[in-house]
Amino acid sequence: MKRILIDTNVYSAFKRNDAGVVPVLKKVEYIGVSVVVLGELIGGFQYGGRTQRNINELEQFLDSQRVFVIDVDEETAGFYAEIYKMLREKGNPIPSNDMWVAASAMRHGLSLFTLDDHFNYINGLSLQHKETGG
Repeated sequence: MKRILIDTNVYSAFKRNDAGVVPVLKKVEYIGVSVVVLGELIGGFQYGGRTQRNINELEQFLDSQRVFVIDVDEETAGFYAEIYKMLREKGNPIPSNDMWVAASAMRHGLSLFTLDDHFNYINGLSLQHKETGG
């Protein structure tokens, strides 16, 4: 079974019951959530009309036995530095938070489940893609 780290947009798609995201999340044995993603989610909740409801739903998601919060540590910072250098040399910058998410996935040997194409610029990053019908 697959072990993944989810990006912010995957959690949002899951909450919308996206047909390409939900089946993947149901199949995997391990779902990592970076503290960076938590910050983005909770920050986004602050601008909506359902702040507490969204926080409660996120806490329920995090309570699953298959979901694990991934902290940023010194080793993650090393991966971040490598990604930062690589992307600068390629001329393909991506948002800083996304570099931290990718670094977390690489540090923990997880496939990053994201809907953003710019993660393809990162050499050595394992990516999980949405399921397609058929």
